[in-house]
Amino acid sequence: MLHGRNFAAVLHAARMGDDWAWKALYDELAPGLLGYLRARRAARPEELLGEVMLQIVRDLASFGGGNWDLRVWAFTIAHNRLRDEEARGAAKPTEPIRFPATAHLDPLWAPSVERVGRLLALLDRDEQNVILLRILGELTCEEVGKVIGEEVDTVDALQLQGLETLRSELAKEVATI
Repeated sequence: MLHGRNFAAVLHAARMGDDWAWKALYDELAPGLLGYLRARRAARPEELLGEVMLQIVRDLASFGGGNWDLRVWAFTIAHNRLRDEEARGAAKPTEPIRFPATAHLDPLWAPSVERVGRLLALLDRDEQNVILLRILGELTCEEVGKVIGEEVDTVDALQLQGLETLRSELAKEVATI
């Protein structure tokens, strides 16, 4: 995280209000958070990302963890904001899922991105959360459990169910080729 920079120095500088430190934190966290929010079909993913980053700004003084703990904390905030949005009944977007890392890709990759969105739609909400937090968040099962408030055994089971659904669907696709 933070591309070799000393995390304690970045954290201290951010707490002191240094722009470079906030940029480093944003650059590290925002792509994965936005990808998670988009893939979970947030109605307003960019606005939710802004809310997540604002909460990090507000609460950073009380943050007491290390480098990876910050990532877990940020994804926990994003997950909770998403749940709040779902509880308010915010309308889901109708456009396809867009992942931030695909903006620079050749147009030939577009069908692959659409396919990923289609495959994710086969999973239930909890399975999506686990798979996306494991992949986009790069979190362990224990860390995913902290984010979504579940035991590790439950996270493992959701991951297995989700992966089995994806495997089964991919096997069907291969069989039709």
